[in-house]
Amino acid sequence: MKVTLIDYGAGNVPSVERAFGRLGAQVETTNRAERIAEARCLVLPGVGHCAALIAALDARCLRQPLLRAIGRGAAYLGICLGLQALYESSEEAPTLKGLGLLAGRVTRLPENVKLPHMGWNTLKTVRATRLLDSVPSGAYFYFAHSFAASAAGEESAAVSEHGREFIAVLEKQNICAVQFHPEKSGPPGEQVLRNFLRAAA
Repeated sequence: MKVTLIDYGAGNVPSVERAFGRLGAQVETTNRAERIAEARCLVLPGVGHCAALIAALDARCLRQPLLRAIGRGAAYLGICLGLQALYESSEEAPTLKGLGLLAGRVTRLPENVKLPHMGWNTLKTVRATRLLDSVPSGAYFYFAHSFAASAAGEESAAVSEHGREFIAVLEKQNICAVQFHPEKSGPPGEQVLRNFLRAAA
């Protein structure tokens, strides 16, 4: 399976590339619009500020090629900001439009808990999900974020909690995304990536 990894300058791109490489995937890391437009399997990782991701996609003219690829059925996996960018907007970047593939707005986690939400946390499954197939119940995943999508969305497949419930795993047709970092989550994270490759094949 060939994975096209979108490199817009995020710091975790090399670790995501290595994680897929350990699973035997052929990984192409690119910021070229034509390569993204023709990809069959796309991964958008992200750490840091949502505005930096959206601005970088637009500055490199990658928004429309990415939307076209997803629209024609390419498998997509968003990681952390790659999940948040799917929505119409985010409180973290109020002047910028998200990709708009999912309805709603990403909002800040409550101020009465320590932010960012950084460290290990478990998931609660909402419905059957390809990404969590064979992942043990109660498995821990590594999170690093201060903003998150509402757990109420119909795309939600699993939630986690830090001050409030939020979407930790979503699946909608060919669109998959996780709020945690599978590349930093040990064997459970590796299983999630393996499951994505299997679903994308």
